[in-house]
Amino acid sequence: MSVTYLDKILDHHRAAARDDRRSVDQLVERVGDLDPCRGFRSALAGREQLGVIAEIKRRSPSKGDLNADLDPTELARTYERGGASCLSVLTDGDHFGGSVDDLQTARAACMLPVIRKDFTVSELDVVDTRLMGADCVLLIAAALDKSQLVAFHQLASEIGLDVLVEIHDEAELEMALVAEATLIGVNQRDLVTFEVDHDRAVRMGGVIPAEAVRVAESGVRGGADARSLEAAGYQAVLVGETLVTSEDPADSIAELIG
Repeated sequence: MSVTYLDKILDHHRAAARDDRRSVDQLVERVGDLDPCRGFRSALAGREQLGVIAEIKRRSPSKGDLNADLDPTELARTYERGGASCLSVLTDGDHFGGSVDDLQTARAACMLPVIRKDFTVSELDVVDTRLMGADCVLLIAAALDKSQLVAFHQLASEIGLDVLVEIHDEAELEMALVAEATLIGVNQRDLVTFEVDHDRAVRMGGVIPAEAVRVAESGVRGGADARSLEAAGYQAVLVGETLVTSEDPADSIAELIG
């Protein structure tokens, strides 16, 4: 079996986690000194219009550089001005060109809540997400077993983070529900092939419980895609490549919102 993008990325993060000897309990103690998080889920729930989670993304493993020299401050302010509900910031440096500095700079430049977009594989990753200033952590069901997903979700909630659980199919949805997820994202991009499957996202939108905030992720190219996903039951879309390569990101967000 060939090694996929996801395999390589997860192997890298798991190796780093195995070498990390810091104490989770000691890190959790530091959380008490932090200001409360901005409400990521609450910024998306109960909206009359589609919410947009606008992403700051320099590159991708499959396409290379997208906007390698972007200014996180300028882009965050442009996204906010354009009507974005939240920000997503890549912090994976080796595969996406992101950094913790990108996240902190972008969050300081605006009032929007921010999700750390990265591959969370340990409890330390969860607490680090809170300590670096993010408001929400991403948990990818395909990267975790059921017990990890449940434990990481519980820890994140205990330290004040919202949690976006990313799924691809019905089996992963069951994992998310066992973890009591209330913010569920469906990634249209297959993490093995990196191909976009819009039909799968539409199908999954109809089976996620109504009490969960539903987010469609990746492969959203414009207003037509956004309208289709909104009709399928999604309250928000997470959009990266389309926005970081747009000549007018604020106008692109307005088109997505409709």
